[in-house]
Amino acid sequence: MNAQLVLAAAGSGSPHRLLLPDQAGDPLELVRQLLGDAELQARRSAVGALRLECGQRRLGASCLAAISSRLAEAELGPITVAAADPLTRVAAAALGLEWISPHHLQVERAEQAAQLDLTSQPSQSSQPSQGSPVHQQLTLHRGTVRSGDHIEAAGSLLVLGDVNPGARLSAGGHVLVWGRLRGVAHAGCHGDQGARIVAMGLQPLQLRIADVIARGPQEAPPPGLAEQASLSAGAIRIDPASPSWPLG
Repeated sequence: MNAQLVLAAAGSGSPHRLLLPDQAGDPLELVRQLLGDAELQARRSAVGALRLECGQRRLGASCLAAISSRLAEAELGPITVAAADPLTRVAAAALGLEWISPHHLQVERAEQAAQLDLTSQPSQSSQPSQGSPVHQQLTLHRGTVRSGDHIEAAGSLLVLGDVNPGARLSAGGHVLVWGRLRGVAHAGCHGDQGARIVAMGLQPLQLRIADVIARGPQEAPPPGLAEQASLSAGAIRIDPASPSWPLG
């Protein structure tokens, strides 16, 4: 599998993305082959920041330095390294390159998806528009919700960050947390039994959907797996989360 360069739209403010495959192959040679592609050269924008997405690959400092130099020659940069392997991130830091973890990458993509969803809505008032299900009206909160905080939403609520113990979330629709949920969450607070609570790390002190209350699971959630709480036969159950929005 070859490396791929995903070009950002002009004026979008987003970086270009260079994706390295997880399979075997010399990373520097893959980058050289990609940048030497004639078709790519014909349509590539002149300059721009670039995110090098390494996946699970382990890249040493010398390899990253060579890749960075080759990208600079192609007028692509500065580069940010997105890597799952901690030693790759250490190598990037040693070279003075900015790096991000997969978690931060997921948060950024969720934020972008939420922005697209918000801009597609005809109205973002606190009350749902006539004829529109309440859970499709989305309120977005960025950042950690700390102990003592209480965030309420007429429709669904999306939190891009952690919810600490002692914090509370209430929503007429779904409660969605792109982070760890360790406080109290109440979905369907106006009686919607189809509402769900979804989190990347589901360890709340208390779960509540409509009028049904349950304690959060005691065991740690599976790593890398988002979970959701929903009502089934009058009780709250925990399952792997749906990957789609709106939730069915």
